[in-house]
Amino acid sequence: MEPALSALDAYLDDAGVDGYLLDADSEVSDQYYLSGFDAPDPFITLYDGETRLLFPRSLEFGRAKRESRAETVERYVDFDHQQKVEEYGPDEAVSHVLADFLAAYDVESVAVPPRFPLRTADGLRARGVDVTADTDGIVTEIRATKTETEVDHIRTAQRANEAAMAAAESLLDASDIAEDDTLEVDGETLTSERVKEEIEVTLLRNGCSLDETIVACGADAADPHDRGSGPLLAHEPIIIDIFPQDKMTKYHADMTRTFVKGEPSETVREWYDLTERAVDAAFDALEPGATGADVHDAVCDVYEDAGEPTLRDDDRTETGFIHSTGHGVGLDVHELPRLAPNGGELEPGHIVTIEPGLYDPDVGGVRIEDIAVVTPDGYENLTEYEIQFVV
Repeated sequence: MEPALSALDAYLDDAGVDGYLLDADSEVSDQYYLSGFDAPDPFITLYDGETRLLFPRSLEFGRAKRESRAETVERYVDFDHQQKVEEYGPDEAVSHVLADFLAAYDVESVAVPPRFPLRTADGLRARGVDVTADTDGIVTEIRATKTETEVDHIRTAQRANEAAMAAAESLLDASDIAEDDTLEVDGETLTSERVKEEIEVTLLRNGCSLDETIVACGADAADPHDRGSGPLLAHEPIIIDIFPQDKMTKYHADMTRTFVKGEPSETVREWYDLTERAVDAAFDALEPGATGADVHDAVCDVYEDAGEPTLRDDDRTETGFIHSTGHGVGLDVHELPRLAPNGGELEPGHIVTIEPGLYDPDVGGVRIEDIAVVTPDGYENLTEYEIQFVV
């Protein structure tokens, strides 16, 4: 996947700098995106119209030459690192190496991302390099618009996600309701932890992984980011939110479903129907040229017209619709664009979640989430998993 970097070229021209510099490992998504290389330790990426990599050691050198998209791949040793250590000491030697690396490509000034290491910046400035903070995060902005290849990566991750959701739903469907209203499978209490295990195993079998997921029941489900724990209960809403990362491509997917085993309360059933309407309203508003704020407003309109509190109506409310409508998904599970009060204009290639929900500790929580890509004439819902409530 080759990133479209014309916007970065334009940024460098507008900023009046010679290059863009990153000092990070590939867990930082901007680094992975720009370098095209996956490494666990920090390394340098310079973009000056071409992508150039610099590694402290030779460990990743050969692999980077084979796997990265860089025009050049070099090491500290290529810039007389040991000699500089003997002359300046180990700490100061690094700044001399980096300055020589930049000078080799006639780079006298660089822009750096908002979280660039201060020591690296100070060392370069001491060597006469002009370092300017890119406070807007241009590479993060560029990543928001996905290529067709990136869309396919996310679609693949979503298929794995749906397999994991099906495994979780099957456990709920196979469960029995005990006398104390806990759920049981094969005579054992069904817990949030047991469902999470099934989700994680299924994802691994489908080439994905995740650090954690949400299986939250009852009052736990009233907190949108409560991971959930303990026994799952009948007649209570159970929110399952899965956001895996494909281990090969590093792209994420995201999906939420709310299930009830047994009979939901009248309030929970009303909330669910209302949230389905909110999802439909968001998709009706999702198109190029609309803003993330427009989509968010469409959801708030549905909830507020039904008398439910939202943060738009009351920024102090602790119940009702208490988060934004959605977010971008890609190398990060939360990235640009935002479907929120400050959400900007949507463009073809933006991949976003649609995830309205309602929450109250006295009732529980309800959330439905699909993931979609904005297209030139509207959107494509990348989610094929059906919306099923009572199991």
